[in-house]
Amino acid sequence: MAPVLASPRPPAADLPSLHFLPCGDCAVSIQLGDTVDAEVNASVYALADAVEAAQIDGIVELVPSYRALLIRYDPARIRGADLETRIAGLRLAARAGATRARRWTIPVVYGGEAGQDLDAIAQDKGMTAAEVVALHASAEYRVFMIGFTPGFAYLGGLPERLHTPRLQKPRQLVPAGSIGIGGQQASINSVAGPSGWRFIGQTPLLTFDPGRAAPFLLSGGDRVRFRPVSAEEGAEIAARVATGEIVTGPEDPA
Repeated sequence: MAPVLASPRPPAADLPSLHFLPCGDCAVSIQLGDTVDAEVNASVYALADAVEAAQIDGIVELVPSYRALLIRYDPARIRGADLETRIAGLRLAARAGATRARRWTIPVVYGGEAGQDLDAIAQDKGMTAAEVVALHASAEYRVFMIGFTPGFAYLGGLPERLHTPRLQKPRQLVPAGSIGIGGQQASINSVAGPSGWRFIGQTPLLTFDPGRAAPFLLSGGDRVRFRPVSAEEGAEIAARVATGEIVTGPEDPA
């Protein structure tokens, strides 16, 4: 069901119409669309960049998602109506969200204990496991948002043939680094925990490490490709990661 949108205020320049939905007395959700697609998502991050650059006193936190930007603010420092007026008046420089993307190549050991759904998905799709791997690794994915758990990456761009419903009964423990499929989305698990997604492999990289200067490896708007590696190469990468060695970085640093 499409969300019910509030009456729009004047839009910021270079953005779709902005719809302000108050969330209590210290937050507002700014809706930029009612569909999930790359253009709307890019506008969300463009708006987040513009708000951050404006350095508006009283803003506590920015939380971008698929199609909306949540802004938490201190009502003792700025009124909600005043904040909305400031946001509506922002002008963006060359759609910052469209140029912020970094590109990553993520190594994945497909199958095995962490990729326990690979064979079942292959059977359901009338494919071999190798064909599922090749198709999954052929796509370029967009990080639509980080959420659910620290560093968990929601990815768009999953090939349509691999769209698979989530499990009816979630598993209680899925390892960190597991590579998932949930409906039309793909994902990278950041920490071990329960999940109803289907999992086809595991990356030895840590997408969340609180000991790093930047704990989250990925950010919204980044582009991701997966590179199949053998179990032996995956173990070697994992050993290097455990020593604190940096074994990957963005191909196009922001």
